[in-house]
Amino acid sequence: MAKRVLIVDDAAFMRMLLKDIVTKAGYEVAGEASNGKEAIEKYKELNPDIVTMDITMPEMTGIEATKEIIKMDPNAKIIMCSAMGQQMMVVEAIQAGAKDFIVKPFQQSRVVEALSKVAK
Repeated sequence: MAKRVLIVDDAAFMRMLLKDIVTKAGYEVAGEASNGKEAIEKYKELNPDIVTMDITMPEMTGIEATKEIIKMDPNAKIIMCSAMGQQMMVVEAIQAGAKDFIVKPFQQSRVVEALSKVAK
């Protein structure tokens, strides 16, 4: 059975790009969220295998949302998505419980590598 991925990003274009990469790599898109609060709700509702989480979003950041999801599910597999130059935030995200990170603009091979790494 295909692993189910929740895609979280405030930019619809980024979600569309990731959806395309995720489905081509043989994963199923469980759902989408456009901010951290929504990500937590969707996580509870959909119970995805993997989450791709944008770091900078309105209402609640990806780091705050990651901390909340890890509190609910210590085994959650979260991949942070960051823009260039957000290294400090990536470190913080990994400390918060993220398992890996990918950098925008996304390279398909790197996204697939991160997905298969955390899917194991």
